[in-house]
Amino acid sequence: MTTAPYNYSYIFKYIIIGDMGVGKSCLLHHSGVSFMEDYCPHTIGVEFGTRIIEVSGQKIKLQIWDTAGQERFRAVTRSYYRGAAGALMVYDITRRSTYNHLSSWLTDARNLTNPNTVIILIGNKADLEAQRDVTYEEAKQFAEENGLLFLEASAKTGENVEDAFLEAAKKIYQNIQDGSLDLNAAESGVQHKPSAPQGGRLTSEPQPQKESCSC
Repeated sequence: MTTAPYNYSYIFKYIIIGDMGVGKSCLLHHSGVSFMEDYCPHTIGVEFGTRIIEVSGQKIKLQIWDTAGQERFRAVTRSYYRGAAGALMVYDITRRSTYNHLSSWLTDARNLTNPNTVIILIGNKADLEAQRDVTYEEAKQFAEENGLLFLEASAKTGENVEDAFLEAAKKIYQNIQDGSLDLNAAESGVQHKPSAPQGGRLTSEPQPQKESCSC
């Protein structure tokens, strides 16, 4: 049916943030894209993707903006934080430096998103247990102290990758249901029940900018 692409109740905007090389793009591309051993290209600027998930019987479309981790792109990528309903903040459990930089990423997220933005901390590369440099316990404590959701995942094996996107969506949906998230607010990062216009294209769908490529 031609209406199938519009068969969802909400659109949630997500951003993925964190240092270069922590596996942000690999987390984004794991579902439906073959994982290449020890390879996932670094993002230049911002990369855009979408997917449909289900929460409490409601189909939800995620608009996911994968941001570059290099410092030279920070000024560009900060503009994409605004209007995000969820933020996936990623570090590499085998590189302590990526964990140590979380405070800086969190500061940006808090300052540039709305107060109700759901932030989930993700320790990626959980399959490399023998090379672990950041313990689960200390990361969990950091998350608890800062009011973040937390899990460890592996973009290589797929462990907890689905849960990373789903748990954030569950919390956003809960915020909608209890009224703490105002859908009428421009910066909520949520759109309710889109409909297909005459041309068959969802007019509210953002288009990736030409300079936001991946190589």
